[in-house]
Amino acid sequence: MESEMKAAEGWEKYKVRDICELGRGRVISGQEIERNPGIFPVYSSQSSNNGKMGTIDTFDFDGEYVTWTTDGAYAGTVFYRSGHFNCTNVCGTLRAKDTRVCMSFLAYKLSTLAKGYVSYVGNPKLMNGVMADIEFSIPISKLEQTKIAEILSTVDRAIEQTEALIAKQQRIKTGLMQDLLTRGIDKHGNLRSEQTHQFKDSALGRIPVEWEVARLDRCVRSDSPICYGILMPGTGHENGVPVIKVKDIIGGCIIQDGLLLTDPKIDSQYKRSKLHTGDLLITIRGTTGRVALVPPELDRANITQDTARVRLENEYSCQYFYFLLQSKTIQDQVELHTIGQAVKGINIGEVKKLFFGLPNNDEQHKIAERLTALEEDLGSTDRKLKKLRSLKTALMQDLLTGNKRVTPLVDKEEEAA
Repeated sequence: MESEMKAAEGWEKYKVRDICELGRGRVISGQEIERNPGIFPVYSSQSSNNGKMGTIDTFDFDGEYVTWTTDGAYAGTVFYRSGHFNCTNVCGTLRAKDTRVCMSFLAYKLSTLAKGYVSYVGNPKLMNGVMADIEFSIPISKLEQTKIAEILSTVDRAIEQTEALIAKQQRIKTGLMQDLLTRGIDKHGNLRSEQTHQFKDSALGRIPVEWEVARLDRCVRSDSPICYGILMPGTGHENGVPVIKVKDIIGGCIIQDGLLLTDPKIDSQYKRSKLHTGDLLITIRGTTGRVALVPPELDRANITQDTARVRLENEYSCQYFYFLLQSKTIQDQVELHTIGQAVKGINIGEVKKLFFGLPNNDEQHKIAERLTALEEDLGSTDRKLKKLRSLKTALMQDLLTGNKRVTPLVDKEEEAA
């Protein structure tokens, strides 16, 4: 705990009660928000959208505060608040007793500590009495506190902007996938529409006249039918064969860290489901409908019974089918045929009967190229976000403990002043 550590030079230890007045929000119902529309935010126990649950025409708090969630799954989540606002009864409030503390700094500081004081006996709780006794060290210089908060706030803004960009890119990808996988593109690279191109009626609705309606099992290699994998892969075997499970398939990728390595003797009994580079995987038990494309490094790996392997004939684009299997057309069919309560699943026979509109090979490749470019942009932005989050974690560990100081920056500002 922070309270057991020696304070850095130029830092002092306090308990929350020493420097802050503690309070609580009030009960604010959804009906009150509906009856009193306004501009002043109402914050609740949730962590999404910065905790905001709505706005009303009055405010209970004015100024700089730190709030935290007192009850429930998000107990111990800390926020910096300023201006006019409201918060519900599952929010505790802190207001500085004097000017020695920068409240935005305090929010960052407590965010690293509060979760450690949550009681998880029954409903998670971090009540005012416990919060009041949390001990921590902070710089004596308020200017140093402020500079640390400014640095962390700058990173936070970059994270928020990157998250917003990812959300925008995801919306563009989703919309373009729907358009390209239902209308396609013509030989000039233009998106088809019924105003400019010929369409026809089909079991899927209106599709381009150039397309046919196909079933998944008609597109696979005759010597490698759609199949599931190993029933009992075991608990692991040193230098064994990698086995892909449902939990390893996330966001269209196979997460290779921690793949189960099964005994080669077990693997040899399931030659039917051995993987080749470019094979498609679709999960069929537990969480159904997750899709991935097998990369070269997992050639000759295997799968469990919860995943189906799809190996296409050479005339079809694996990359195109990778997107196709994630499309609304396919995912709606998967959901329709998924059954079960405790463990949900889709029968392999229903997977074979999945049907869709199919363009020729050349158009498949053109569509896949466009969607791949979007996915690569999304991946690049996501990697940037991960780096920013890692940077913030490192900065918080260094700056909020005094391991690294911002005093040179503070000294420059004081000289300038």
